[in-house]
Amino acid sequence: MNEEHSYKPEQKTIRKNRSLKGFISTLAAGVVGSALTLAVIPHTDYLNQFGQTDAVLQEQSIQSPIVPTKTSTTQTGETSIADMVENASKAIVGVVNLQEQPNRFSGTTTSVESGSGSGVIFKKTENSAYIITNNHVIEGAGQIEVSLANGERVSATLVGADALTDLAVLKINPKYVTTVIEFGDSATLRAGDEVLAIGNPLGLEFSRTVTQGIVSAVDRTISVSTSAGEWDLNVIQTDAAINPGNSGGALINTNGQVIGINSLKIAESGVEGLGFAIPSNDLLPIVNEMIETGQVERPYMGVSLGNLEEISPVYLQELPENVTNGVMVTYIDPYSSAAKAGLTVQDVIVGINDTEINDANELRKYLYSEVKVGDKVTVKVYRDGELKEVELTLTSKNEQSE
Repeated sequence: MNEEHSYKPEQKTIRKNRSLKGFISTLAAGVVGSALTLAVIPHTDYLNQFGQTDAVLQEQSIQSPIVPTKTSTTQTGETSIADMVENASKAIVGVVNLQEQPNRFSGTTTSVESGSGSGVIFKKTENSAYIITNNHVIEGAGQIEVSLANGERVSATLVGADALTDLAVLKINPKYVTTVIEFGDSATLRAGDEVLAIGNPLGLEFSRTVTQGIVSAVDRTISVSTSAGEWDLNVIQTDAAINPGNSGGALINTNGQVIGINSLKIAESGVEGLGFAIPSNDLLPIVNEMIETGQVERPYMGVSLGNLEEISPVYLQELPENVTNGVMVTYIDPYSSAAKAGLTVQDVIVGINDTEINDANELRKYLYSEVKVGDKVTVKVYRDGELKEVELTLTSKNEQSE
C-alpha cells in the first residue's frame, strides 16, 4: 500500500483528512465503534498467526453460500420477525479490544479494555468458527475476546484484517458455536427495503440490541480516513439506529440474512438516521481471501506520497507552472519495485499508464482497482522540471529482493 505524507526531508507525517463526498460533503463522519475509530493511526499488518489454513478449510470451498434462510411463520403464514431475530441474534457477538497498559509502579503491563464492538459468526468448520467484524474495532489490540450470546467470554485469534475496507476476521473454538448466520445478496437491495441492525450499542451491557429501519439508499460512496490512508468506501445507507458499539454488527433483511456489516454513521449535531453498512457482496471476496491467506494482497509500489497542496513551495520550484496536480514521492522503500525502477524522492507523479493522477487517493484507487500484482505499469513523473516515464513491475508488500 501507498501511505500519504507531507514532505519534509527524511521524515514522515500523517496527511490531513479529506471531506466526505457527495451529499455528505459538509458532514463529519463519526465511526461507530466505542473508543476505536477510522482515524489515521500507525498501520499494522495483520497476518494469520497460525500460518497455513486449517486442513478442513483446504478441503472445503471457502466461498460462503448466499442462500435463503428459512424462518418460522405465524398462524397466518406471515414471517415472524421476532422469531427471525431470536435465531439471528445467537450468531451476534461482542468483540472486546484489549491493549497492554504499563504499570509505572510495578514495571509490568496489564491488559486493559480499550474498546468494544460487535461481530457476526458466519462460518463453522471442524477446527474453527469464524467471525466478521470491523478492522477499527480490533485495531491495535494485544488480545481480543468475544462475548457470546450466553454471556460467556472467550479468547479469539485474529485471522486477518484490512484497514482500507474496514474488515477483519477472527476465529474461536467451534465448541462455543451453535448458530451461524448466512449472507444474503446485497445486489438485490432497493431503497425502501426493510432491514434490522443487531449489535451491542454503547458496550456489552446492551448486547444484541435490535433496531429497525429501511434501506435509505444503495451504492453510496463515502471517503474515509484509515490507518492505511484515505479510501472511497462503497456502502449501504440505512436509517436503522446505529450507535457506538454497533460496529461490526449485522444489517439483516427480513429473511434473517446478513446483507451488510454496520461500519459508519454520521455523528453531527442535528443529524439523525444516517448509518452505513459494508454490502455483503463486497465483503465476501475480502473475507474469503483473509481466511485463505491471512491478508488482502494488493499491488505495492513502495513509495510514500504527499499531495502537491501539502508540499512546501520550496520543493516545487522546478515544476512547470501548468502542473498544479499530482503527488510527490517523499520516501522510497529500498526493496520495492519503485526503487528498482529508478524512481527518486521528489519525483512528482502525474499519471500512470493512460490515467491522470491528481492526488494520492486517485493513485491508490487505480492500483487497487485497475491492476494486479505482477502487472507492468508506466509511471509519468516530473523530475528536475522534465516529464519522464518510468516502467515498473508491481509486487505485493511482502515481496522483497532476493
